[in-house]
Amino acid sequence: MEKVRPQWGHQRQFVLACISYAVGLGNVWRFPYLCQLYGGGSFLVPYLIMLFVEGMPLLYMELAVGQRMRQGSIGAWRTISPYLSGVGIASVVVSFFGTIYYNVINAWSFWYLFHSFQDPLPWSVCPLNGNHTGYEEECEKASSTQYFWYRKTLNISPSIQETGAVQWEPALCLILAWLMVYLCILRGTESTGKMEQLANPKTWVNAATQIFFSLGLGFGSLIAFASYNEPSSNCQKHAITVSLINSSTSIFASIVTFSIYGFKATFNYESCLNKVILLLTNSFDLEDGSVTASNLEQVKDYLASTDPSRYSEVFPLIKNCSLESELDTAVQGTGLAFIVYTEAIKNMEVSQLWSVLYFFMLLVLGMGSMLGNTAAILTPLTDSKVITSHLPKEAISGLLCLVSCVVGLVFTMEAGNYWFDIFNDYAATLSLLLIVLVETIALCYVYGLRRFENELQAMTGRALNWYWKAMWACVSPLLIIGLLFFYLSDYILTGTLQYQAWDATQGQLVTKDYPAYALAVIGLLVASSTMCIPLVALGTFIMHRCKRGDTAPVA
Repeated sequence: MEKVRPQWGHQRQFVLACISYAVGLGNVWRFPYLCQLYGGGSFLVPYLIMLFVEGMPLLYMELAVGQRMRQGSIGAWRTISPYLSGVGIASVVVSFFGTIYYNVINAWSFWYLFHSFQDPLPWSVCPLNGNHTGYEEECEKASSTQYFWYRKTLNISPSIQETGAVQWEPALCLILAWLMVYLCILRGTESTGKMEQLANPKTWVNAATQIFFSLGLGFGSLIAFASYNEPSSNCQKHAITVSLINSSTSIFASIVTFSIYGFKATFNYESCLNKVILLLTNSFDLEDGSVTASNLEQVKDYLASTDPSRYSEVFPLIKNCSLESELDTAVQGTGLAFIVYTEAIKNMEVSQLWSVLYFFMLLVLGMGSMLGNTAAILTPLTDSKVITSHLPKEAISGLLCLVSCVVGLVFTMEAGNYWFDIFNDYAATLSLLLIVLVETIALCYVYGLRRFENELQAMTGRALNWYWKAMWACVSPLLIIGLLFFYLSDYILTGTLQYQAWDATQGQLVTKDYPAYALAVIGLLVASSTMCIPLVALGTFIMHRCKRGDTAPVA
């Protein structure tokens, strides 16, 4: 007899699992960055439009496929057509790449969480140099938060070519993060403002991609989760609920982030003014309190006209303090999570408490997404009778975590952050767009939209309305094709791909070209998943032709 498929204990458990997977670090550090970059509140216009024409329909489609086929991504698309097994395999490959590097963020969160119990916070002040005569030069040129991130946490090398050694403290944190993931998955489903920006095509493209990747489409995680649902479950309601909660969380996170941006910008602006005032007071022997923020510009003009020679000597040291430039500084990713936020936290009252709460939140968000990524890999593996006949689920889960952890140690090396950026930027973007495009075309035009509509109605008792059919059959595929065209043309026009390297002598990031072998790795990351689709289809076609040849009647 076929093994009975496990099911969610309650529908709320399934919905919360999907929300935990969809609401991740991108809601905290990607969405606010895009809002700031593309006009603030006006970015919500293309974002909400893309939510209803792309995100919600494709989320519903993946949940419906998983619930109907009751298999992981590989089995589900093989059921739709034997030639489409490669779609599921491509999803597994992309999810594997995601699990390898994504858990490194959780390791960094552990690292910062452990250091949050110190008083003062270790990133709040620069350390003394070896002679105890001043502060570390690199820290003085950068900032205490940047120094703690780039030197104490990453111990980053000057370029990707200088690999360096594994940093044992981040490596231990990575092992701890993978141990937590393993314990969580061990029992499976039983436990687990500028309106002109609207005319900018990049605004709409980035709104579409934010919706796309925030919901986790194409990874196979949603199909895996839905495969454990009761066939009669209202997956349409679930799709709408998860989409709206995910977007609401992004908007709420932006409100919090912009308040932190404002706090940080004001603090940096006032600190800059105080440094300039102190410099002028000491250089020209002015009376304390005679120079203030309100009369600073007038004093500078007066000193330049009355003592031009001395002023010309001091002028290169005078910083240009601008509150607008501070507010316009857009940061995303690890720079936002581990530099900007920590810089704001260190200046708050009871900073240790806020630091613990913040990094605990990052861990919860990161672990939720990690469990979704691992489910996308484990569900197709545990669905395979060949694999489960030799290994129990606990062993399969353990091997996945062990292999991912060992490979992930690459990201704890001195050049590890550069490789992290490569995986983060190139391991999924084009691959997921192609995967979801093939999914929509396969469901609507290979399996048949009318056939799937009838099966969905028989399964849930609810008819598929015109909105979902129009999105699946026409609007969403055309939108994805447009996104693919944009990314491919952008890569071509960009020329040589570049990355940001940390220059310790300047205390800032500098732009460098990727070496040839890094470009080769980028190509392999993209090809290893996307090529699964045509190669598996070709292999299936050849096998079928061979079988027909073997069974052909002898003349």
